[in-house]
Amino acid sequence: MQNIETTYLGLPIKNPIVVGSSGLASTIGGIKKLAKAGAAAIVLKSVFEEEIKAEAEQTIGQQLGVDDNNLEFYDYYDYQVKNEVLENYVSLIREAKEVVDVPIIASINCSSYSEWVSFAQKVQDAGADALELNIFKLPFGIKEEAAAIEKVYFDIVRKVKERLTIPVGIKLAPYFTNLGSIIHRLSHSGVDGLVLFNRFTSIDYDIENDQVVTGNVYSGVNDYVNSLRWISIASADAGCDLVASTGVQDYRTLVKMLLAGAASVQIVSAIYKEGPEVIGAMLKELEAWMKRRGFETIADFKGRLGQGESANPEVFERVQFMRYFSGYKQ
Repeated sequence: MQNIETTYLGLPIKNPIVVGSSGLASTIGGIKKLAKAGAAAIVLKSVFEEEIKAEAEQTIGQQLGVDDNNLEFYDYYDYQVKNEVLENYVSLIREAKEVVDVPIIASINCSSYSEWVSFAQKVQDAGADALELNIFKLPFGIKEEAAAIEKVYFDIVRKVKERLTIPVGIKLAPYFTNLGSIIHRLSHSGVDGLVLFNRFTSIDYDIENDQVVTGNVYSGVNDYVNSLRWISIASADAGCDLVASTGVQDYRTLVKMLLAGAASVQIVSAIYKEGPEVIGAMLKELEAWMKRRGFETIADFKGRLGQGESANPEVFERVQFMRYFSGYKQ
């Protein structure tokens, strides 16, 4: 019998499949289905700073009327709307902890540490087993320096870790001036795990109606390659768990991420496409592969193909096509 126990943000988990933050885990019913299907841990749907701000502004705009210059009135409604959203989230955590026996991970999508530090404390008090911080903002400002963008991450980590005792992870995007450096420094900053990488909404064009529309929501089966490269590169000297995300849709990709050095993986799109049952199917195939290869535990092969173990480490850093297209003719 293969032992597929591993860790997620330093937390012991029964297998390497974690359900990533999504609408799949926005209700108690959904959370129960995921746990029953075999998920080792569940990341709740993120609380978005920008959504709460937008909702507060909309509510205030509808309520102000003749009091539109009353700052006391504005502050009251701003507080009430935000408080209601956050209290609903805290209640979801408490109820989830009562009905499932797997770790429940809270998720906050934020761009500053202001009021989110106190909310992180509420999340911990409600019983969340860990907290995932989704900090990314698209760096499109032409006057914004890379160092200033990176500083936001470290400031948030420092402030949140000062207040919490539960594990804290960061879900990263690959858009940094020196990605290897930011992964290394953050992994040694006190965080308990890095999730590589975040998947963002994309834009597309409707060329018949001249409209900007939302691009493909789900990740594709080949979208894992960037995460695979960077986990392979970073795993040897990372100071915390690395978790693979984006494009993990079958057991083969799960195995590849573990071979690269990931402690565990997040899946979402595969569940939307195939249902929660895909979790059990992937785990069954993982165990069969381990048995076939003679591995008894994940530790027996974790990181086996990472750059730190490679006899040809430069292959992980090669990005140009030198062989396949250099002499290609139609």
